[in-house]
Order: sequence, then C-alpha cells, then structure tokens
Amino acid sequence: MPVDEPLYPVNLRVADRRCLVVGGGRVAADKVAGLLECEALVHVVAPALGELLAEMVAAEVAAPEGGARLSWDQRPYRIGDLDGRMLVITATDVAATNHQVFLDAQRAGVLVNSADDPGNCTFTLPSRVRRGHLLVTFSTGGHSPALATWLRRRFESEFGAEYDTLIDVLADARESIRAEGRSTEGLDWQEALDSGMLELIREGRVAEAKERLQACLSS
Repeated sequence: MPVDEPLYPVNLRVADRRCLVVGGGRVAADKVAGLLECEALVHVVAPALGELLAEMVAAEVAAPEGGARLSWDQRPYRIGDLDGRMLVITATDVAATNHQVFLDAQRAGVLVNSADDPGNCTFTLPSRVRRGHLLVTFSTGGHSPALATWLRRRFESEFGAEYDTLIDVLADARESIRAEGRSTEGLDWQEALDSGMLELIREGRVAEAKERLQACLSS
C-alpha cells in the first residue's frame, strides 16, 4: 500500500547509533550497506544470511578490535531486539514478521521501515545519489519505486565529484564570512551559483571559481 499523505523530508544522523535490520537476503544487505555508509552501528537478526550479507558480516568480524560496526544473531526476530535501537528496517519475505516488527516498533517509539511495504513504515527510503556531502533523493511515496529508481539512474550522471568541490568552496567562503563577524544572510549566493562557478570547477579552475564567488558576494 503506497503512502498518500504528504511525506516530511528529513535527513537522519545515524553515525554511532544502534540500528537493527531484520532479514538476511539481498534487500537486507542493501539496507545494511546504506546504514554502514552513514557510520551506523548495525545489528542483523536472521535465521540465515545470503551470500552478500554473509561476506559483509565476515569482513566486519575481521575488523580490528573495537572497529566492527556490523553484527549478527542467527535466529528469528524477537521484541527485545528493539531495545536501545534508533531505527529498525525489516527486509524479510514473511509478511507476518514484517508487520509484527512494525507494531512492536510503534509501541517502543522506534522508527521503522519495511522494505517495499509503506503500510508498515513510519519512514520510507528514497532512491538516492550521494557525492561526498551532496545527497540528492527521489521518492514517489511508495506509489512507484521503479520510477524513483529510474529518475535516480537518469540524473545521477549529472552529479559528478565537482559538486562536492563546489560545496567545499561555498562552505569555506561561508565560514570566512562568519569568522569576520558578518552575516551570511542577504548575500547573493544564487547569483554566484549562476555565474558559471560549477563549469570552472569542472575544468579544474577552482581558484577562478573562488574569485568569481568573492566578486558576486561583494557586489
């Protein structure tokens, strides 16, 4: 069942937060990878693991002492698995398990996502493009995950590494202005972005991009 009400967009900070994934297959592996990418502490509960997730767990077990961010219990889900978790993602092929996790998470006040099942979710996961600090997402509220994926595939080639460099240039300028005790509000950042900065960065002319930014902000 898709989600018809408007969704409130939010970027969660999960670094060093305890998260749970219920399920051991390919979809679960994808969810685990996304959480690890954001430096979460991930625990998986599943009777068995698929090849990909098994390899991920083995790699984490081999990490230096104290460095592992992924662990696994080989058993079915139980309600106590939610204790101390920030969020839980279910990715099993057992509808009753997915729904039970949703009900338990609702009672425990834990954010819950059920893969490809918005009806059992308190949050949904959009298709995404990540380039360093840049994160672009595409969502249809569960009405067509295929379209969200298609949009991501269509536009991801637009967002190259130059966007992360652009972010750094803008962030450095913003911090310099604030360090001088000046406000960054009211400055024409949009004019600067429309001035061809990105194209200069793509050509490797970062210094010129910085000069153009300063000129626009000083005008």
